Amino acid sequence: MALPEVRLLQAAIAVAKDLNFSRAADRLHIGQSTLSKQIYELENQLGFRLFNRTHQSVELTDAGRAFVEEAREAILHTERAVTVATAVFNGADEILNLGKSSYTDPFLVSTLLSIRLPLFPGMRIKQWSNYSNELARHVISGDLDAAITTGIPETPKLSLLRLADNPFYIAMSIDDLLVDHREISMEQMQGRNWILLSRHANPYLYDLILLAGSDKNVRPKDIFHVMSPEEVSELILEHQALAFLPRSAAWRISRDGITMRPLSEQNLRLVTNLAVRSDTKSRLVKEFVRATSRKIDNLGHKIQSRLPLTG
Repeated sequence: MALPEVRLLQAAIAVAKDLNFSRAADRLHIGQSTLSKQIYELENQLGFRLFNRTHQSVELTDAGRAFVEEAREAILHTERAVTVATAVFNGADEILNLGKSSYTDPFLVSTLLSIRLPLFPGMRIKQWSNYSNELARHVISGDLDAAITTGIPETPKLSLLRLADNPFYIAMSIDDLLVDHREISMEQMQGRNWILLSRHANPYLYDLILLAGSDKNVRPKDIFHVMSPEEVSELILEHQALAFLPRSAAWRISRDGITMRPLSEQNLRLVTNLAVRSDTKSRLVKEFVRATSRKIDNLGHKIQSRLPLTG
């Protein structure tokens, strides 16, 4: 069987992300009918359905879910091959593939991008964006050399260098009664509507929030799930909800009737690390970790005073 073209893989990935042909087509900058034809072409090549679709909904089949996961890996490898080859062609001696969340604090990212290695004067850093749990998986598999991750569990497969440790912030309406408090506790959020980043974005942090509430017998009235901070403002105002966000995300939406307060729970914090494979043999990676450690030490609390976004 001939391997599917990259454009067909990208079509399947886009539909799987949105589970909506119209939005996926907009993302790919093609017409919806063109996208539908590409999915049909791909399914015909494979000999099985990737999606179950009706006029009202689109769902991944079990085979589709497995296919899309591997397709993402294939696209990542293809992009990395092009990037590395292009960099070599342009004279770069070494490429360091660094993962980050699209919500990572820009200050933290720029700090790492400013690192220079005397042993590798031609080093170029290539950035890759994904959710933290996916970044960790790509570091373990060797697809990434290192990644800035927030809120991932420890594993023997990864070596972690702590970059920041900060509280969640609770975004709320400026008319909310909790505005009078300098900090917010879990007990004060009992029976309120909560807004959380969808679980697939960071399962560990999602479960940690609910566990922290459960430990104190605190439960929400309802939970609203979002994919990005930009979706939060309307939900806060419409449902008098409380949103769990990192400071940088809360700050971005703190306007038009929205404000924020830090969460006081010491057992519920956002820890950001530089993650590399524990068994890495790369001298470039090891030198980069050492240089990062020195950079963070020199900056002292400048990074600690800022808060990276989860995911």
